[in-house]
Amino acid sequence: METIRRTKVVDLLKRQDFGTLVNVKGWVRTRRGSKQVSFIALNDGSTINNVQIVVDLANFDEELLKQITTGACLSVNGELVASVGSGQACEIQAREIDVLGTCDNTYPLQKKGHSMEFLREIAHLRPRTNTFGAVFRIRHNMAIAIHRFFHEHGFFYFHTPLITASDCEGAGQMFQVTTLNLYDLKKDENGSIIYDDDFFGKQASLTVSGQLEGELAATALGAIYTFGPTFRAENSNTPRHLAEFWMVEPEVAFADLNDLMDLEEEFIKYCVQWALDNCMDDLLFLNKMVDKGLIERLQKVVETEFVRLPYTEGIKILEEAIAGGHKFEFPVYWGCDLASEHERYLVEQHFQKPVIMTDYPKEIKAFYMKQNADGKTVQGTDVLFPQIGEIIGGSVREESYDKLMARITELNIPMKDMWWYLDTRKYGTCPHAGFGLGFERLLLFVTGMANIRDVIPFPRTPRNAEF
Repeated sequence: METIRRTKVVDLLKRQDFGTLVNVKGWVRTRRGSKQVSFIALNDGSTINNVQIVVDLANFDEELLKQITTGACLSVNGELVASVGSGQACEIQAREIDVLGTCDNTYPLQKKGHSMEFLREIAHLRPRTNTFGAVFRIRHNMAIAIHRFFHEHGFFYFHTPLITASDCEGAGQMFQVTTLNLYDLKKDENGSIIYDDDFFGKQASLTVSGQLEGELAATALGAIYTFGPTFRAENSNTPRHLAEFWMVEPEVAFADLNDLMDLEEEFIKYCVQWALDNCMDDLLFLNKMVDKGLIERLQKVVETEFVRLPYTEGIKILEEAIAGGHKFEFPVYWGCDLASEHERYLVEQHFQKPVIMTDYPKEIKAFYMKQNADGKTVQGTDVLFPQIGEIIGGSVREESYDKLMARITELNIPMKDMWWYLDTRKYGTCPHAGFGLGFERLLLFVTGMANIRDVIPFPRTPRNAEF
């Protein structure tokens, strides 16, 4: 086969130098045709769009043609020509075909509809489908957007540890990290495990958040963000929860509540706009196949000013809805932790736009949130989105050593895990604020997918760690 430099399909489809010899490599999506000619749809993952290969069967060996089945991997040399049919501007008249990898007839991704549940069972193959190709290209673009946003705004990317000896916010069960022999654990007279021989000499876990270490960095570098995997061992099988997921967590020195809300709104709009500017082919596909209102919803978020709503007012609105006959599964009262149904009512029905809720009761929020003068509420912020509920959780952090110490004592948080965190309040404390965005929650919104397991390549959930 003649050596011609490969062109990616995404680049090839933009070319108009008809008559040129080109090479493409990729996987067969479909093959159709008559006794004289075959039309092969070839895709290499660089775009949702396939390139059509036109094969004059008289020019090719029958044994070779038998190997060109759905899923087979090909290298094709041919002439770039203007497309006769509609749908794309160009196609390739095949001159030479090399089958790089055959695909037997047990290949599960034949040309038919597949359920998301079935595709999760073959997560090693599902990136080859149109839907998951689109999702994972958008995932890449959202990661790029996040780094660009923070870089352009003067933030520094700070790497916080994945292995930790402290629980950030009592955020649920943690995965333990150990080198101890689980079949022969040494225990003291009280039955507690002795960790002296463990790798770190103490109990260690996978992190639930990089926030606390991020705060340390913000008090030195001014504005930082973390972006990495976090782990929660909650036995939660909802379409919104994963045991391993990615978090984006900026921390900013000298920021107050308004600064924080401005940052949250600007950040999320930047990411959504990036998707609209850079992923339109994939969004058009998902808009057609997954969620008919997707692009309209994304455009609306970018154009809309987010509502800023104190928790107390939010509760009033929900109570009025109940008085007017609206039914919620979970009760509403001042002091309750809002359920997803309450958040979505406020966003989708009452305001019909994203909401940043603030000033929550301190009992339902983490120990590090700055207390308001009323002694009852804290300066927490949750950004609530249509179809998702909470997409960002943030707060102004309590900078007073005495107030933070009192809260830690009140909640019986072990001091041995907190001394280094409290040092930032002893040595030149400053007002500061930050938030956490669940990356996969953002992807749910941007792709229109219904289940969080379908926006991460290999989901980790209770009783599921395949691939």
